[in-house]
Amino acid sequence: MATACATPEPEPADVARPQAGPVRGVVTEHQRQFLGIPYAAKPARWEPPRPAEPWTEPRDATKPGSLCPQEGTEYAKTSSTNEDCLFLNITTPKTGEGKPVLVWIHGDGVVGGGSLFDPSALVRTGDAVVVTVNYRLGVFGAFGYPGLVGSGTFGLQDQQAALRWVRDNIAAFGGDPGNVTLMGESYGAQAVSAHLIAPASAGLFHRAVLQSPMTLLDMPAGALMPGLEAGPWLAWRSTEEVTGVGAAMAAQAGCADPATALDCLRALPAEQLFPLMRVFQAVAYGNDVLPDAPDAAYEQGKFHQVPVLLGTTRDEHRTFVGLFYELAGQPVTAESYPGLLRNAFGDKADRIAAEYPLSAFPSPGIAWADVLTDHLWARGTDRLANLIAARNPLYTYEFADREAPSYLPFPDTFPTGAYHAAEVPYLFRDAGFERDAKPPQKELSEAMIRYWTGFARTGVPAADGLPAWPPREVLSLAPDGIRPVDFAAEHRLGFWAALG
Repeated sequence: MATACATPEPEPADVARPQAGPVRGVVTEHQRQFLGIPYAAKPARWEPPRPAEPWTEPRDATKPGSLCPQEGTEYAKTSSTNEDCLFLNITTPKTGEGKPVLVWIHGDGVVGGGSLFDPSALVRTGDAVVVTVNYRLGVFGAFGYPGLVGSGTFGLQDQQAALRWVRDNIAAFGGDPGNVTLMGESYGAQAVSAHLIAPASAGLFHRAVLQSPMTLLDMPAGALMPGLEAGPWLAWRSTEEVTGVGAAMAAQAGCADPATALDCLRALPAEQLFPLMRVFQAVAYGNDVLPDAPDAAYEQGKFHQVPVLLGTTRDEHRTFVGLFYELAGQPVTAESYPGLLRNAFGDKADRIAAEYPLSAFPSPGIAWADVLTDHLWARGTDRLANLIAARNPLYTYEFADREAPSYLPFPDTFPTGAYHAAEVPYLFRDAGFERDAKPPQKELSEAMIRYWTGFARTGVPAADGLPAWPPREVLSLAPDGIRPVDFAAEHRLGFWAALG
């Protein structure tokens, strides 16, 4: 008599079984999504992240988890006071395994935003798995206090915890844990540059994408907004400085006694700390998480040996002039332009004014933005590129669509050009981009997605039918063509080098 062997029921398409526990997501025509998965437990305020408790029953993963505490803005309705926020979202192709994995670290000044990016186009066009991550922001992620272990690095530690979770669990979602690309823009790119020099991040990713990083930018006075002092672009602080600022802020918040200050601050409602969000934007170095100052680490070659894709936008600083000068009611004028140059550059102002005369620009605001695009972004990125290229495979680009759709509240009369963050919608094609982009812009978007996911797959940004991308040659990405650009000439790097 024949004995029938029971055949196990196939796993439903909407269920994945990572080590952490089963999750039930959403299946659409082209992809699967698993949202709001906890990669760590609810964090205790200003303590390192802890592993989430595993679970056994399928967890609902059809809705995103809470964003991390933030005020939100007029153009990004993202306010939250919920500190139970260490969640990630995973979007995968509908079938297959061993796919390249892209982990996206959002920017938004490290005081806002979260994992709410739709990576469907990257997944569909690039046949890749995409992970978007929440991490603690501002004062919750970068606060420091004398004697507080981890001061200034809690958000960075959250990202490391997310990368460890991806390493241990992503195979259950069709991803290759041995082929992870860490990718970020603006402050997210700065975070990627921190992971490149963080000892504990070694081996957690295998390629890196840095879009408009602030890593080696030096900010002259008034660069970001009127009246702001000169500094290292808010991106880095020594642990000593962070803890000193924290002690001063604690006293101002009514928590002056060092013996009880941390307990006092931890007892405050999250919203009472919102005024300090921008005080603590910088990642701290000189500690166990980031032992070395970033400029020294990169100059000494103390960064992980992985292929890197690095670039900027053609008109980076128009974002900041448009929002913090023009929109804020302090537009740059022909009368104020010389004073801004003197305040920022001292006795070099006249030579800069001669190189960037108002007569060459449509408005004084655009002249000021071009000065800072070249001085800050082009010089800083070129310096970083040269340091990385000495040891790692490096591919560099400039996003140059000067008619890119804008979703920031720029004044109507301000030409935004290829502004800071303009390239992000070309990779994460949301409904606004699909509505507003013209056919050549959508074609550029497709090309960029194929370059980026090709880089994630092999370490080389290449795809059939696209122009070759030689290492270290800056490729201009624009709707009217993809071609090499003389980045140094376009941004007058010779002038700035001679200026000293």
